Amino acid sequence: MPNAFSVNRREEGSVVILSLVGFLDAHTAPLFEKAIGDEHTSGRNEIVADCAGLTYISSAGLGVFMSFLEEIREAGGDLKLAAIIPKVYQVFEVLGFPALFDIAPSVEQALVNFSNGIRGGE
Repeated sequence: MPNAFSVNRREEGSVVILSLVGFLDAHTAPLFEKAIGDEHTSGRNEIVADCAGLTYISSAGLGVFMSFLEEIREAGGDLKLAAIIPKVYQVFEVLGFPALFDIAPSVEQALVNFSNGIRGGE
């Protein structure tokens, strides 16, 4: 039986918050990819991935983050990560994500970073 995963969407001003819950792996990555793609296509390029409920991430899940980062930034936005649990953060850290992404300890801090013009990888 595949592991459960969901993406919950809400807006905070001009920022879209996508709350990730469960296992983000090869089976569930297309759901996350569609969620980010839908936002980008509709011109919403200020996105926070709320990872508080993300309990596992595979290379396929990591690839979704990477596949949209450049396009979103070229459109004047950013993809920020927030509230990553330690076990999942270790995976991001090993692969160098802190050098590429703005990773905030909370969604609230990620929203402040957007309002202050802070971008990852700079």
